[in-house]
Amino acid sequence: MAILSKIRERSMFLILVIGLALFAFVLDPSTLGDFFNSSKINEVGDINGETISRQEFAEALELYQTQNGNRVSEMQASKTVWDNLVRQKLYTTQLEEAGITLGEQDIMNILYQTPSVQNDPRFQTAGMFDKSKFLEYLATIKEDSSQKETWNSWQNYMSSIGDNLKRTTYDDLIGAGLGASLKEGEAQYFNENTKISGSFVYVPYATIVDSLIVLKKSDIQNYIDKNPADFKTEALRDLKYVKFDILPTAEDELAIKNEVGALLEDNEQFASKGLKNTTDYVAFLDENKSDEPLNNNYMFKNDLFAEVAEGIISKNEGEVFGPYKDRGFYKISKVREVAQMPDSVKASHILIPFLGSRSATAETTLVEDDARIQADSILSVLKRNRSKFTALAKQFSADQTNADKGGELDWFAYNRMVPEFRDYSFNNKKGDIGVVKSQFGFHIIKIDDQTKKQKVVKLATLSRRIVASEATENTIFQNAEIFALELSNGSSIDDAAKSKELQARASVGLKVLDENVAGIGNQRQIVSWAFGNDVEPGDFKRFDIDNGYVVATVTGKTKKGLLSVEKATARVRPLVLKEKKAELIKDKMNGATLADIASASGQSVKNISSVTLNSPTISGVGNEPSVVGAMINAKENELYNKVEGEKGVFAFSVSRKELPTALPNYDTYRKRIADQRKNQSFKMYEAIKKASNVEDNRASFYGIQ
Repeated sequence: MAILSKIRERSMFLILVIGLALFAFVLDPSTLGDFFNSSKINEVGDINGETISRQEFAEALELYQTQNGNRVSEMQASKTVWDNLVRQKLYTTQLEEAGITLGEQDIMNILYQTPSVQNDPRFQTAGMFDKSKFLEYLATIKEDSSQKETWNSWQNYMSSIGDNLKRTTYDDLIGAGLGASLKEGEAQYFNENTKISGSFVYVPYATIVDSLIVLKKSDIQNYIDKNPADFKTEALRDLKYVKFDILPTAEDELAIKNEVGALLEDNEQFASKGLKNTTDYVAFLDENKSDEPLNNNYMFKNDLFAEVAEGIISKNEGEVFGPYKDRGFYKISKVREVAQMPDSVKASHILIPFLGSRSATAETTLVEDDARIQADSILSVLKRNRSKFTALAKQFSADQTNADKGGELDWFAYNRMVPEFRDYSFNNKKGDIGVVKSQFGFHIIKIDDQTKKQKVVKLATLSRRIVASEATENTIFQNAEIFALELSNGSSIDDAAKSKELQARASVGLKVLDENVAGIGNQRQIVSWAFGNDVEPGDFKRFDIDNGYVVATVTGKTKKGLLSVEKATARVRPLVLKEKKAELIKDKMNGATLADIASASGQSVKNISSVTLNSPTISGVGNEPSVVGAMINAKENELYNKVEGEKGVFAFSVSRKELPTALPNYDTYRKRIADQRKNQSFKMYEAIKKASNVEDNRASFYGIQ
């Protein structure tokens, strides 16, 4: 009995464990055995020794996706949630180490000042925010089980306020220490504006051709080992793939065209009317499986597909047109109505909202019937005296954007306004005034002007999307299978693609939590497969994708750590070449004077005049800030040799330093330094993160070990 009691007490924990295990199994059955390893079941990551558990991450992920209405992909949500959790924990730690505590009262004080809380009528007394009413409301929903969702939303909101408060508090504290002294401002002024004159010898790196440098694999590796921070890498995969698109053939198009064309006339065999004779257009489109619904709008000539616009607009009521091809569809159309209509209208309106309408605000008190009565009353006044329109719009209209202009709207086209507003404006004539109801409320509309009328048509159009036939789909599937079979027989993907005149594309540097594969978009299934424990370079697989298939093979596998020599060579080679050239050049730059050094290195002595750190360009060389910086700090008339610059190695002697005129105050430069530092404050978080021990094991959450 004691054991059963313990099981009952921990039932929710067991349900959670089993649920997570099943989730991991669905993602990758091979991970089920690993799942119950205690080091894997609980941890998604670790920040400075503080664990982010699977449960914590899963709950945060679910909340984020719910708040965003699942408008973001799983991996996008995962990244955002992870970044938020890391940021939250790092800032909490920083504040704790600084001895700063932010409590519930700090959060509530911010909440009290939030406009949406301050202006909510539920929390007001005599039009003023009432703290006690707000606290009473929170206490009520907290205890009311039927309002659990509402209470959770408030809790999440307060939690986000707390997280933001931690960040801003820490950033403000750091920012307060990012000032600058007048002495720093003075030093900056003199460093930037001191003019340097002297002589130098310059030996370009280009004087040594690349072919004279022998680069070994060990040279690349040594450079990587000396600069490990620059070559850290996550686990990566390289892929090559061939895509097999399911596209309709010419025969498929012709068959669809004929099917659509046959629907113009009556079908005596099935006693069904064709488009030419039917009058129930909704039923006709439904019965014949149109891929687009009935459009009840009038169509101007420029609304129609350009290639058929003239042919359709010239038809009379009751006439048909087609079949014709229009942007991926075959269509047949019948002219239901013909009218004359302006292509644009200028109007003014007064908007009267009612409770439940889209323009209703906290100040809206009228129910629909009362709003209609008010709108009709205003219309009656205007019919007697139209000159009052501007004054009444300013007094009554809820459309504040245009109320101050007397309700006047800009010119608008047929499809810009909601249907009720549009129909009144385009179906009536200049000078007419009337009331219409829309989702926003009641509009008193005055038609101020219209363009010249032109012919418009209302169509009944049956559309059939041009897609591949089942036979074509089967052929493409077989082609993908045959291609995969060639790879299984030992052919490389490049050779197999070439023999079939197909294109093998590459996607390089995929990360374990990526979801996009270059050229085919969101293909999380391919990325997950590529990172499988048992998948090695040379392995391949066929995948079903939208409108086709992909046969992919892994071409490269990079482990987490430092980049391999092969991967890093392109970046490292020019850097090592520069180092080796510099050493060869330095070996020749010997001598006690610039003339001796110039003779030994086959160069000449050149002069510089009035060069500053503000503009560190050396004539005949180019931009060399590090060399000019060395000159600024050099002693006058001393020889400095073997100084590495951007474009070559230098020897120089500074003959004169011309200091700028002293300023009475260096506050401008002090402020500039302080502003530059504060403008870099956004880098603080990245610096904290870099200095912390952040371990990201989210891959295990998605079944990848």
